[in-house]
Amino acid sequence: MSKALNLDVRNTDRVIEMAWEDRTSFDAIKLQFGINEQQVIELMRRELKLTSFKLWRTRVQGRSTKHQSLGEPSDLRFKCSMQKHISFNKISKRK
Repeated sequence: MSKALNLDVRNTDRVIEMAWEDRTSFDAIKLQFGINEQQVIELMRRELKLTSFKLWRTRVQGRSTKHQSLGEPSDLRFKCSMQKHISFNKISKRK
């Protein structure tokens, strides 16, 4: 059983949210949750409706921002600037 299958509901929801974000790379998800790209794909396949999964796969396939090695070296953001600050997967209020 892979680690992706052992995430609690809150962390599963967060991984799905991060996977849908254009600017969040699979490397960022791996760093925060310890699951690789293949495990994210498995999680998305299991948790989303088939049509939603197909839309997501089409959207992220080959996208340079989802694959840090394909993106620009200076583009190391984990989240968009409007998203709440996240530190070690704990959501805190904006200051």
